[in-house]
Amino acid sequence: MLTVTSVNVNGLRAAAKKGFVPWLAATEADVICLQEVRAEPGQLPEEVREPDGWHVVHAPAATKGRAGVSLYARRAPERVQIGFGSAEFDGSGRYLEVDLPGVTVASLYLPSGEAGTAKQDEKMRFMGEFLPYLARLRERAAADGREVLVCGDWNICHQEADLKNWKTNRKSAGFLPEERAWLSQVYEEAGYVDVVRAQHPEQAGPYSWWSYRGRAFDNDAGWRIDLHVATPGLAQRAVKAYVERAVTHPERWSDHAPVTVQYL
Repeated sequence: MLTVTSVNVNGLRAAAKKGFVPWLAATEADVICLQEVRAEPGQLPEEVREPDGWHVVHAPAATKGRAGVSLYARRAPERVQIGFGSAEFDGSGRYLEVDLPGVTVASLYLPSGEAGTAKQDEKMRFMGEFLPYLARLRERAAADGREVLVCGDWNICHQEADLKNWKTNRKSAGFLPEERAWLSQVYEEAGYVDVVRAQHPEQAGPYSWWSYRGRAFDNDAGWRIDLHVATPGLAQRAVKAYVERAVTHPERWSDHAPVTVQYL
């Protein structure tokens, strides 16, 4: 059994003060992918920078206080790679991957974008470079007899079932037609599988992000943007996929919730 969790922590230093530390101590995950860490390793408390029992890789952004991804594994990685060969984005703290026995696992923080702005242009450039990399990654892994799992905050809802208020967000970043079409290419052309959707084909959600504004969390007005995207062989081995949603609003330590999948 391989249990993998992905979560956007919305600032790891802040999350560590709100409940991330006891969550980390209690989790049964074998691998944890974090996004939006927003800290240099030296700024993190020791219990999250190098917790006992974990091998940790941190990939902070060159721009301090922005982005940042990390990956925790109970086994020492066989290989570590930060970035995906992009001159523009390799220093942005948005992608890292490690090789573990039989599987390459990556933590991804895709730019959020903002419709009609330079931020959206940046997001589209990232997507344009990342799609061919995903195709190459799958080919390389297959040649080595490995599976691939790219976990993270993809910042795109693929279907109407992936966000509660889809009708009012048709012109919003994260649900734009061109973004959804790109994610279709990830699945249909690059050959990956949305593992959580495959496990819950008829369900609205399960959502993984809720705005702190208003009563979004209480009303479950969320977005499903935190994904496990896997090669078909690994996706077929998934036996359970769930969102670790806090019971109450005060128990949240991020505006995202951990998304966990168990693989045989």
